[in-house]
Amino acid sequence: MITLKKTTLIIMSFFYINVGVKHFVDTEWFLYIIPPYLTFIGLEIVYISGTFEIVLGLLLLFPKYQKISAYGIILLLIAVYPANIYLAF
Repeated sequence: MITLKKTTLIIMSFFYINVGVKHFVDTEWFLYIIPPYLTFIGLEIVYISGTFEIVLGLLLLFPKYQKISAYGIILLLIAVYPANIYLAF
């Protein structure tokens, strides 16, 4: 029987993996939201954050790694926060 927790983890994992793959497919959109003071490492940041989203999204599916994945996602969200703020304005 699939519990609410398992269902939520599967959905969350799918979204992180999907967005991570989009970092490699549609790099232009992600380059657009990078704040100007970080443009000198723009493409690298897009690929690195995409890789982390895919890896952390996959790790969510394995109970042994869920806790470390959760902490990694928290750190990732903090790291990409400036891009989200830049996009909002």
